[in-house]
Amino acid sequence: MASLWLSSSLALPPLPSEPRKLSSETSMHGSFKPIVVSGSPPTFVSAPNRRIFAVGDLHGDLAQARSALRMAGVLSSDGQDMWTGGDSVLVQVGDILDRGEDEIAILSLLRSLGIQAEGNGGAVFQVNGNHETMNVEGDFRYVDPGAFEECLDFFEYLGDCEEEWDDTFAGWISLSERRKEARRRLQNPWGPWSLVRRFHPIAERILGTSTVAYGIERMNREVSQWMNGPPQNDDNDPALPFPAIRGYDSVVWNRLYSRDVDDMEDYRNHQIRSVLEETLQALGAKGMVVGHTPQMSGINW
Repeated sequence: MASLWLSSSLALPPLPSEPRKLSSETSMHGSFKPIVVSGSPPTFVSAPNRRIFAVGDLHGDLAQARSALRMAGVLSSDGQDMWTGGDSVLVQVGDILDRGEDEIAILSLLRSLGIQAEGNGGAVFQVNGNHETMNVEGDFRYVDPGAFEECLDFFEYLGDCEEEWDDTFAGWISLSERRKEARRRLQNPWGPWSLVRRFHPIAERILGTSTVAYGIERMNREVSQWMNGPPQNDDNDPALPFPAIRGYDSVVWNRLYSRDVDDMEDYRNHQIRSVLEETLQALGAKGMVVGHTPQMSGINW
């Protein structure tokens, strides 16, 4: 899974990259509260005095994705897929791909909501999860057959469009379900990896002090370079960013904070809490949102 360092009140730490203002809109209450993004790719976000919602692991299930967004109060209930969050911030913490058949539709919905949110002084951010990483690697074990078919429909749709990429991509959600009902195609022999590369997921997970020491911006930069592939006229593939995507304790596979606390010894629970507290202190953060692991008895606090 993944996460993004997002502050609702704290000042941003100094960074080598120049911060940019994402939104200069006035809020629904009339107060001027710009959202500032720093890092390349975007890694640190300052969203003062905003409501911040996080949603994880949507895994190609469009109906449940809409349900979660409506529950958060950021998606209209009239079927028009309108942003209703005002100047709120929505963070999707990865794992949109695999298991379900509406992966691109969910990505399109989030892009559409992001455009609408920015016009209202809000924002939508997406981060990279382990299933996005697996698709870029060519690991399609968990791709639903319907997702292969969605790829065929989507690329046919792209061939018919002459608009700018943002408008074209955001418009897919309004057509995808109708095309899905009508399609009768053979499976495509590969998954939606090129879409992941095009969409540029924002950030990798922040899990421990070793990750902070390695450098969050450095990790995001290396993952972005790897996902996008070599520059034109360069045959050398970027190095695999091992700390980010490989190993049981890498940032997209780690389940340290997601274990069922009722099944752990007190000393082990204390160790995990200590790691979390050290990590948050190193970041200057108040909390961390992590997806990836189903928690049937409720989330850990």
